[in-house]
Amino acid sequence: MDATQNTLSLKSIYIDFREITKARLAVSVVFSSVAGFMLGIYDIHSFSWMTLLKLAIGGYCMVGASNAFNQVIEKDLDALMDRTKNRPVPAGRMSRSAALIIASLLTIIGIVLLYTINPKTAMFGAISIFLYTSVYTPLKTMTSLSVFVGAFPGAIPFMLGWVAATGEFGIEAGTLFLIQFFWQFPHFWAIGWFLYEDYEKAGFFMLPTGKKDKGTALQIILYTVWLIIASLIPVLGYTGRLYITPVTAIVVFLLGVWMLYYAVQLYKLRTAKAARTLMLVSVSYITLLQLVYIFDKFLR
Repeated sequence: MDATQNTLSLKSIYIDFREITKARLAVSVVFSSVAGFMLGIYDIHSFSWMTLLKLAIGGYCMVGASNAFNQVIEKDLDALMDRTKNRPVPAGRMSRSAALIIASLLTIIGIVLLYTINPKTAMFGAISIFLYTSVYTPLKTMTSLSVFVGAFPGAIPFMLGWVAATGEFGIEAGTLFLIQFFWQFPHFWAIGWFLYEDYEKAGFFMLPTGKKDKGTALQIILYTVWLIIASLIPVLGYTGRLYITPVTAIVVFLLGVWMLYYAVQLYKLRTAKAARTLMLVSVSYITLLQLVYIFDKFLR
């Protein structure tokens, strides 16, 4: 019986840790960092498994810490929303102080690991946590500009990988940041659209006009266009070592058109289903874009 109880408690601890760090989101963020790292290394001979491992674990810790701090701060608001009320802290399975300890430990481990790669990587990781918890989180109940602020920490992971690989923040890392920065808007506004009623319960302002209207849908289209333009900049040859061939640029453009199509569909239909579809397409888009960039680098 004791063995069964121990197994159950270990399983529940694992599940709660996964929920408080938002594991699926954290893994997708780590993937962006790994993609940036692969783009940053000079060639396959300069690849380091140890650096990649430290980036992956350190990156997970940083994202996990941000999410844990967020859940400590928003405990009472999370309890109001269907999608968040069963998280460990609002559900009462984990105390605020325990969550705070976990968040603090993850921050320390993450910064130390990233610092062993290079100081700039640790600095950007720390900036990401600060912006997410101290600026973005409080603004969510005040203004829809919170999404703009949240786009900064959200855009850091892609370029963080480049900085980890090179120790430098230049035009290349800046371009990767720009791509993921513009991507944040259609992605999060699509989420804000289909979860509008749930967010409303907690008083969160996520949509640019505050409503599920043509104005919001139009902004989603405009930021998708900016995303497409940003993703094509490397073909022009002005972004240092970050370069894609014209053939790859065509693939990148077609990926952008694919996402733009669903942004236009949301403008036409203005339904929760269309918004959810756009959100799913946006996740596929950024993953495929990063893979295309990597394939272009190593196959040309």
